[in-house]
Amino acid sequence: MVFYISIILLLLFLGFGFLFPETLLMVTDTLFGLITNNLGWVYLAAVLGVLIFTLVLAFGKYGRIRLGDDDDRPEYSNFSWFAMLFSAGMGIGLVFWGVAEPVFHYAQPPLGIEAESSQSALMAFRYAFLHWGLHPWGIYAIVGLALAYATFRKKQPCLISSTLYPLLGEKTKGPIGKAVDILALVLTVIGVSTSLGMGALQVNGGLATLFHVPNNINVQIIIIVVITILFLISATTGLDKGIKILSNTNIIIAVALLIFVFFFGPTVFIINTFLVSLSGYIQNILPMSLALTPFENDPWLGNWTIFYWAWWISWGPFVGTFIARISKGRTIKEFVLGVIIMPAVFCCIWFTVFGGTALYFEIFEGFNIVTAVTNDVTVGLFVTLSYLPFGQIISFIAIILITTFFVTSADSATFVIAMFSRDGDLNPDNKIKMIWGTVLSLMAIVLLLSGGLVAMRNTSIIMALPFVIIIILMCVATYKALKKEEQK
Repeated sequence: MVFYISIILLLLFLGFGFLFPETLLMVTDTLFGLITNNLGWVYLAAVLGVLIFTLVLAFGKYGRIRLGDDDDRPEYSNFSWFAMLFSAGMGIGLVFWGVAEPVFHYAQPPLGIEAESSQSALMAFRYAFLHWGLHPWGIYAIVGLALAYATFRKKQPCLISSTLYPLLGEKTKGPIGKAVDILALVLTVIGVSTSLGMGALQVNGGLATLFHVPNNINVQIIIIVVITILFLISATTGLDKGIKILSNTNIIIAVALLIFVFFFGPTVFIINTFLVSLSGYIQNILPMSLALTPFENDPWLGNWTIFYWAWWISWGPFVGTFIARISKGRTIKEFVLGVIIMPAVFCCIWFTVFGGTALYFEIFEGFNIVTAVTNDVTVGLFVTLSYLPFGQIISFIAIILITTFFVTSADSATFVIAMFSRDGDLNPDNKIKMIWGTVLSLMAIVLLLSGGLVAMRNTSIIMALPFVIIIILMCVATYKALKKEEQK
C-alpha cells in the first residue's frame, strides 16, 4: 500500500509540475509565504524544543539505555559510523553552501545590520553556525533515536509509524500508520531529488569554471545520469561495502581539503574568526533560535532560518531512519553525542575555514567573491579555491568530493526509501532499490526540465509542516516508552 500510493502521488506531482510549471510555482510560492508569515514561530519553537529534549535525554537518567538488547554492541567503528551519518545528513550541503552562505549573509544581513560591514561579517558566521550546527542535527537525532529505540529495543518494524506505538498502539499498523509512512516516503523523495538537482548544478558550475564545459540543462542531465549509474551500482553492494566505503572516502577527502585550505588560506584570520563566531553563537543561541521580527516585517527570517528548519525537517525521515539503521548497540548518550555534538562542531569549522577564506579574499584582497556568488551561487567555492595555490587541482578534488557526497546521499536515500516501501525491512532487495533510485533521478531531471527546483523546495517546506506534529508526538511517545521501561 505504501509503495503504490506513494508512487501514484509522486507521479501525479511530477506530471503536474512538468505540464504546468508556472502554476505549480505560483501555488507553492503562495503557500510558502502563508506558512512562513503565519506559522514560522511553530518551526522555531518546535526545533528548539526538540534539541533541548534530545540533549536532556542524553545527559539524564535514560542516557545509559542501549539502542538494542543490553548485550548488543555497535556494528560499525566510530569512524565509519560518523562518516556514514555525516555523508547522508549534510555532506553535499556543506560543500554547496560553505562559501556561499556566509558571503550572502555578509552582503545581505538580517535585522537592519549594515551590509558588507564588520558587524555583518560576524553575524554571517553566527547564523551559518545556527543553521548548520546543533539544531538540524537535533532534528535528525530525535527521529533516529526514536526509530532505533523502537526497532532494536522494542522489536518494531523500522518505520516512522513505529515510533508512535507507545501513543497509538495497534493503530500504527492501520490507516493512520500507513499515512505517516507515506508522508515520510514522499518527503524523502522530494527532499533528496531537489538536492540531486542542486548537486548537478554545482558539479556543472565546477566543470564550467575549470574546463569551460557548457553550463546548461543538457550537461546537468548527463551529470544526473552518470551519478545515477554510480549510486545504483553502489546501492546493489549493500551497507557494508558501497555506502560504508564511499562515506569513509568522503570524510578523508573532506578533511584533507579542509586542512589544505586552513594552512594555505588566511590561517590566523580563520582561527580568530572561529573563536569569536563560536563565542557569539553560544552566547546568542537562544535569541537567534527565537528571533522573530513582528515589528520589522523582515523577509530574511523566512528565506533563511525558517526555510532551513523546514528543510531539515523534510530530510528528517530519510536521515533519521538511515542513522537509526546504522546505530544498533549504541547507548542513547553515545548516540546523541555522535549525532549532534560532533557533526555540529565539524560544520562550524567547515564554514569558518571556507567562508572565512572567501570573506578574507573579499574584504582584504578585493577579489570580488560577493559578486561571483550573487551572480551564480554554484561557483562560489571554485572561485575561492582559484585564489589558493594549486587552485585548479584543488577545485578538481572538490568536484570529486561533491560527486562522492552526491552518490552517498542518493545511495543512502534509496536504501531508506526501499525500507519504507518494504514494511521496514532492514535489508531491502536490490530490485526495489533500483526502482526508487530511478524515480529519484527522473524526479530531479523533470524538475530541471520544467524549471521546478524552486517549486520543489517550496513543496518540501509545505509538506514539512505536518511532520512537525509527528516529531513532537515522537518526543512524547519516546519519553513515555522510556519512562515505562524504567518502572519495570
